[in-house]
Amino acid sequence: MKRSLAVLLFASCAALAAPDDEAFLEAREAFQRGDIARLDQVAKQLDDDYALAPYVQYWQLRSRLADLSPGEIQNFLARYKNSLVADRLRADWLRQLAKDRDWPGFLREYPQLTTEDPELVCFAYQARLAQGESGILTRARPLWFTAQVLPESCLPLFELMLKNDMLTAEDTWIRIRLALEIGNVSGARTLLGYLPAAQRPDPKSLDSISRRPQHYLDRTALPLKTRAQRELAIYALYKTAEGWPQTAAERLPKISKEWPDAERDYAWAQIASVAARNLHPDALTWFRNAGNGMNDRQLTWRARAALRAGNWNDVLAAIEAMSPAEYKWPQWRYWKARALSALGRESEANALLAPLSNQFSFYGQLAAEELGTSISTVPQTYRPDDDEVEAIAKEPGIVRALKLYEIGLRYEGALEWQWAVKDYEDKQLLAAAELASRNQWFERAIDTAERTVLLHDFGLRYPTPYRELVQDYAGQLGLDEAWVYGLVRQESRFVHTARSTAGASGLMQLMPSTARWVAKRLGLSGHHGTLTSTADSNIVLGTYYLREMMDSLDNQMVLASAGYNAGPRRAREWIASRALEGAVYIETIPFSETREYVKRVMNNTLYYARLLRQPGPSLRERLGIIPARMPQNN
Repeated sequence: MKRSLAVLLFASCAALAAPDDEAFLEAREAFQRGDIARLDQVAKQLDDDYALAPYVQYWQLRSRLADLSPGEIQNFLARYKNSLVADRLRADWLRQLAKDRDWPGFLREYPQLTTEDPELVCFAYQARLAQGESGILTRARPLWFTAQVLPESCLPLFELMLKNDMLTAEDTWIRIRLALEIGNVSGARTLLGYLPAAQRPDPKSLDSISRRPQHYLDRTALPLKTRAQRELAIYALYKTAEGWPQTAAERLPKISKEWPDAERDYAWAQIASVAARNLHPDALTWFRNAGNGMNDRQLTWRARAALRAGNWNDVLAAIEAMSPAEYKWPQWRYWKARALSALGRESEANALLAPLSNQFSFYGQLAAEELGTSISTVPQTYRPDDDEVEAIAKEPGIVRALKLYEIGLRYEGALEWQWAVKDYEDKQLLAAAELASRNQWFERAIDTAERTVLLHDFGLRYPTPYRELVQDYAGQLGLDEAWVYGLVRQESRFVHTARSTAGASGLMQLMPSTARWVAKRLGLSGHHGTLTSTADSNIVLGTYYLREMMDSLDNQMVLASAGYNAGPRRAREWIASRALEGAVYIETIPFSETREYVKRVMNNTLYYARLLRQPGPSLRERLGIIPARMPQNN
């Protein structure tokens, strides 16, 4: 009886607060459409102790921020100290102070801000400059080196850097390259304006190259004398390589004879990177033409090309050339250890694997298995009692989060929840995760339980709702129940109303076209879009489609997982001309989303297998060997 008390209290309070909920939603709508008079009117209808009253007060203050006295703002910040709405109001106030050029006031408040905001970071640098602090531009200079578009508050800093010769033409070309590498042509076009006028190519040339790169390269008199002309040619080679890597590789030596070595090396690295993403067999050879000095993005694809080719020397060379920021990722420490082991350097390999094996991630488990250990049961080192759960349920931030969740504002509720638990210790995190689980808010339970450092409850990390449905349909179709759960957890975190930006919906995130196809195969008449919104129907259609993936992809769980995310045709195209370890196949998947998706699904599967007390294989055994691609019949 006591176990359900937190849920019962939450439900009873929700029922009593229904009129306030309606008023809150109306106030929210009024704020969003800028009807401040209506906002003020509706705000009077709310009880003072209503859980979400701070949001309404925040909207009222924000709507008249320019007219408020510092005291009015400070009163709100003090009343709701350390809350999400207080941090938001402080950020809004800082923007107003920056607009008013009240730099002393800005610098007084800025250290109290919890959330890092790029716009406010640059305003803070402006404020320190205005106060006469020295060395500010030097400290701000690293902001320049990004592929992303930065807020306008950063532009005055960059203008001053240019004026003081702290940004060179080379620095500008570095950032232009970064933008073009991720396809940000409009950003690169803007950045051309930072080059000296005499060194600035026509911005329209980037657009024409993007559309017809080979046409640009095939000009009878291709201009290559200046840095700008050569950079445009490099970009044209890069874009050509996206569709015809061999053509780009053949063209580069013909036009680059007089180029500086660094530019020629970069061009080779760009062609090789595209080729590696396209799984071209010559990618590794072209990387060797690039020499040293590759950036992290290029080095990651060199490492993947070397993995695919089975060349452990090149795997090691690529990883050792990565920056510390890139090398920190578990995959590179694991693959470096594998390379060292393959090259006979076992003690060095084990020194890398040992700390990695303590992680509960995909590569943490593979590292443990390399060392001869594998999980047979999942850790459950702490279980919160009812008193701990009840205490968490009374925390104001948690109360607000659950209320937002209850009235259908799941996204806003998640933000409030994440803020509330950000400083929790392990016991509090597990109590909060248990509370979320009792309220069937499984994605919050999972996320919160995953944050623990020393104390763990993997039943909260890997919940098993809809057990009868999953067990029934997985059994009928001969699917591994643990795998089905691993996939559902990754697809939707058990949110049966989940909908992706692409239009996929439900627990197993089915696209409408896929759902219609499966429904037709199953003989379900009258299929319409709402069929995938119920847990039962979504699992029926999703498990059937997963069975189709297995049947069409040689009963390979790794291939079927990739096919479920990216389509079976792509999963087949990614098969190599030689047999690959499942882990190598996964690491060399060209799409980062699918690559990470398959890792998580397979890692989830291992943990679910242990939670469901399946003795089953290790992770590496589950990944298996992906056979070589069968030769095509002409």
